[in-house]
Amino acid sequence: QVQLVESGGGSVQAGGSLNLSCVVSENGYSTYCLGWFRQGPRNEGDMVAQIERDGSTYYADSVKGRFTISEDYGQNILHLQMNNLRPEDSGIYYCAVNIPYCTSRRRDWGQGTRVTVSS
Repeated sequence: QVQLVESGGGSVQAGGSLNLSCVVSENGYSTYCLGWFRQGPRNEGDMVAQIERDGSTYYADSVKGRFTISEDYGQNILHLQMNNLRPEDSGIYYCAVNIPYCTSRRRDWGQGTRVTVSS
């Protein structure tokens, strides 16, 4: 199982920014898809952003233009830059890896990091 460890969560006011990071363990897979998912107050697990090995990115409509997902391939670190945060962005953010593609059933999860945005 791939190990993923998130950091960077916290509390900010609306309009503020946060940068989440996720250290991804060496896994030996040449193809995989990394992503961020959010668990909100109603326990929903929404895809926030995903990035494939070829650099293709996918975003939830609600975060397009505000969030940017990126991967530091050399350091095996996944980032999520979150700008212009809104209260509805609050929740627990999980880093996850789908193997080998974003649509694959296999998904390993990190432990999550909490983001709280106050109005």
